[in-house]
Amino acid sequence: MIEQISLNDVLLDSAKEIFSTMIFMDINEVTETDTNIASWDMLGSITFKGGIEGCLAVCCTKECAEAIAVNMLALDSPAELTEAGTCDAIGEISNMIMGGLKSRILKLVGSLEVSIPSVVSGHELKNTLGDQTQKISVKINIDDKYTSELLLIYREKK
Repeated sequence: MIEQISLNDVLLDSAKEIFSTMIFMDINEVTETDTNIASWDMLGSITFKGGIEGCLAVCCTKECAEAIAVNMLALDSPAELTEAGTCDAIGEISNMIMGGLKSRILKLVGSLEVSIPSVVSGHELKNTLGDQTQKISVKINIDDKYTSELLLIYREKK
């Protein structure tokens, strides 16, 4: 059985690597339990199956998504962005974080197949994996300006 605390650390390490090398933004885990989290406007997700199956999601506000896209695409301001460009950036972030996570846990879980990323906008999205689902939520602060959340929802294969 995979321990949630180690997956929490692995997910955060993967995200820190991607944000520092590909987006040029610093992230830190938000550890306060009463942190006031904004309502998310955008969710970039990628599914996986193999030794474990589930979904990794990057949840953020529109403002945060635009800041990520601006840095990732080396633009001067959000005014240069298109909605499609913002969505592509958030999808690619979820893909890169999943790649880092996969490389770190592959020996523990065996095979792991990963889908292409997708991005949705909306609120109150729900998990449909059913019973025996584990959820890891890592709330992060990006450049001391934006709060975001990394979600890993999974179940181990029996």
